[in-house]
Amino acid sequence: MRSIDSQGTSPQTLDQQEPQAALLTLLNGQMAALKTLADATTPLEQGARAMADAIRAGGNLNYVAAGSSGIMTLADAAELPGTFGIPADRIAIHMAGGTPQGAVMPGDTEDETEQAATIADALGENDVVISVAASGTTPWTCRITELAHARGITTIAIHNSPGSALGRHADVEICLPTGSEPIEGSTRLGAGTAQKAALNLMSSLMGVMLGHVHDGRMVNLHVDNAKLRDRAVRMVSDISGTDPATARAALETTGHRVKPAVLVALGHTADDAEALLTKNNQTLRPILDARKTDDQTTKQGVSP
Repeated sequence: MRSIDSQGTSPQTLDQQEPQAALLTLLNGQMAALKTLADATTPLEQGARAMADAIRAGGNLNYVAAGSSGIMTLADAAELPGTFGIPADRIAIHMAGGTPQGAVMPGDTEDETEQAATIADALGENDVVISVAASGTTPWTCRITELAHARGITTIAIHNSPGSALGRHADVEICLPTGSEPIEGSTRLGAGTAQKAALNLMSSLMGVMLGHVHDGRMVNLHVDNAKLRDRAVRMVSDISGTDPATARAALETTGHRVKPAVLVALGHTADDAEALLTKNNQTLRPILDARKTDDQTTKQGVSP
């Protein structure tokens, strides 16, 4: 892999570099930012567990951020219904100034704190707050997080500045010290990349913990287009070991929901499939493992 020597690649000389060299300087900065996650796996796991616990308990995921950090949270939150089947009404995005409707994203809204109490008061006891701020001092983000924490709501803070105020209001602190940016102050670069990667890892592990991933497949995805209908058929067919026609029929029976469709394809009724999933925390693995054990026991009990 090409890389550039640290000499002559400081932010002060970025505009004096040839385009390819400048790109590599920026790329090296992104890769260095990602390395900060290696020291944060413990709090990332804790954050994922807190998110999964909130969903299991009937609570909501509340993302709190402003500016570039807000865009990172928006990208993560918007993917969860389609990827893991988390209902959209269980996800709230509290972005300073509201989510952008176009390319304009005002910067002054991050200083507002008037709505903080209203947002914090509306949180449920089983909710979790995921707050993100590169500086860890953004007034909007810090105030909502502080009030939520004071109310006993579980708070997760992702920031890039060790010792910042945001971390003091967190039950789970994920500090990613990405340092100075190749373009000073442009936190959409290293800090933003590290934040998005942290959110990706945490919400993906949440999906695994909720039983929405089986053998690397998104078995709780929301099937709403032709591509995903085909993918759902392949998943049901592969996991159940049945032909595509059986898988397709099972999906029709279950409203195109993959997990119950796998069990229907194996001979269960739709009601039995739902009952088994409820009993096993919406996780296929123990149900399928139990079937294998029963099958083996039956075979061993049959005289040759």
